[in-house]
Amino acid sequence: MRDTGSVQSVDRAIQVLEMLARDGEVGVAEVARELDVHNSTASRLITALSAHELVERMSDSRRVRLGVGLLRLAGATAYRLDVSTQAQPVCDALSDEVGETVNVAVLAGDDAINVCQAQGTSAVATQNWVGQRTVLHATSSGKVLLAYLDDDECESRLAFPLERFTEHTLVSEADVRGELEIVRQNGWAGAVEELETGLNAVAAPIRRHDGSVVAAISVAGPTYRLSPERLPDVAVTVVRAGEAISRRMGYRGPAEEP
Repeated sequence: MRDTGSVQSVDRAIQVLEMLARDGEVGVAEVARELDVHNSTASRLITALSAHELVERMSDSRRVRLGVGLLRLAGATAYRLDVSTQAQPVCDALSDEVGETVNVAVLAGDDAINVCQAQGTSAVATQNWVGQRTVLHATSSGKVLLAYLDDDECESRLAFPLERFTEHTLVSEADVRGELEIVRQNGWAGAVEELETGLNAVAAPIRRHDGSVVAAISVAGPTYRLSPERLPDVAVTVVRAGEAISRRMGYRGPAEEP
């Protein structure tokens, strides 16, 4: 038989956490009033949550707020959210919409490695990019991954001579840094014949629950279909796809911030 008292206590504890998420901080009397329980019951709920560091008592008052224990739980959940699994349905939908090849790449040392792909209906030949490494400075995904690194990490990846692949490849550290600033301003990156002649691409960031960029989603195609003039319009769709995957990764984004 189910212990209804225990279930009710769990339900009330969850309500306390939801109150704190909504209000920031609460006191025992407020909890008691909202849950319609005695102050002693509210106090026991808070004590139990505090024992697991799900709430913490504020030293300058008798109020409480959310505790660091919730960060551990959130981190454990986010860690299990595999980006390739979360991204695949979004990639499939995006490739159907734009008709081009879609890839998701993550940072792997000094390279980007593709972990997810959807083949567009317009593609003439099928190439499997999953598991393949690509350079950072000459690809749209690589630029996104570079743009959101901290200064030291970015510096370490631009310190050595940058390889030229086409006449359009950026090989000057100053030029690449200028490009990365544009990426941060626009929220997306483009690459026009920088890795291969006749190949263009556009990419946008994918964020985990804490807002950090963990991957990039890109659309690539021949320049006669994915022209430089078309890139900003396609970028709108790619950014939207990146945001959709980010939500699946637990990111709620600045739209919910005050």
